[in-house]
Amino acid sequence: ALACASTGNTAASLAAYGALAALPVLVFVPAGKIARGKLAQAVAYGANVIEVDGDFDSALSLVQEVCTELGVALLNSINPYRIEGQKSAAFEIVQAFGGSAPDWVVLPAGNLGNISAYGKAFHELQELGILQRVPRLAGIQAEGANPFYLSYQTGFTRRYRVKAETVATAIRIGDPASHDRALRALKWTDGVVEQVSDEEILLAKSKVDGSGIGCEPASAASVAGVRKLRAKGLIRPDETVVAVLTGHLLKDPEIVLNKWEEKQRVQIDARDRAKALRQVSELLERKMSEDHHA
Repeated sequence: ALACASTGNTAASLAAYGALAALPVLVFVPAGKIARGKLAQAVAYGANVIEVDGDFDSALSLVQEVCTELGVALLNSINPYRIEGQKSAAFEIVQAFGGSAPDWVVLPAGNLGNISAYGKAFHELQELGILQRVPRLAGIQAEGANPFYLSYQTGFTRRYRVKAETVATAIRIGDPASHDRALRALKWTDGVVEQVSDEEILLAKSKVDGSGIGCEPASAASVAGVRKLRAKGLIRPDETVVAVLTGHLLKDPEIVLNKWEEKQRVQIDARDRAKALRQVSELLERKMSEDHHA
């Protein structure tokens, strides 16, 4: 049997591969704090979803004990094989750059598995002589879920744990399991940690969505982080930057649909064609005016 604690993405992935391998899967999620798009994936793939009263950190603590006591394989980033698998995303970046690396790779930072894996991958490629230099890593946390950022601000003389709350559900984590690995990744890459507000995350998300790509709020933290680091002068105009989007728009669509229902929903009575045409015309004029002033 396989198990994980998850805010969503790990649950969906583990459930899919568990189904493929015909192995039972236990998924522990914080009750009421997982995006429904991700929950739907885990349920559809046949995972046994267990809701835990508390946050992600409570779920992770519980699943560790379950795995130890019952002999179940744990697939969170505590498992080093998980980190080894995640390294492949960094290899693909190097491949896309023709065997070299960008100046920066910017990632959302929640449980810190990704930044740990990317740092290890780039370090190993340099050790093998494939890369002459490694990119600088930037881990971006939400202000409401920022323990790693707080530790970074102290020069990592203190480890923080916080009660996490943010619209970016995938990084709503107050005590990241891969803290020490992530710190090592920062040292290898001369990396930085930044925090962004929920407002900055949602603004960045609107830009990504408006480009026709689309991402979940947690993914937009990387783009918001690029904007902030650029404004601070840490990222220079002549540098190449890869901002990693870790989750598709449909993974966490609630905030988009809530905004649409509150402010943008348009209902028209098709039986009154004259009124319907007038409403559509006004809608187009308003939209064109908004786009002109954007």
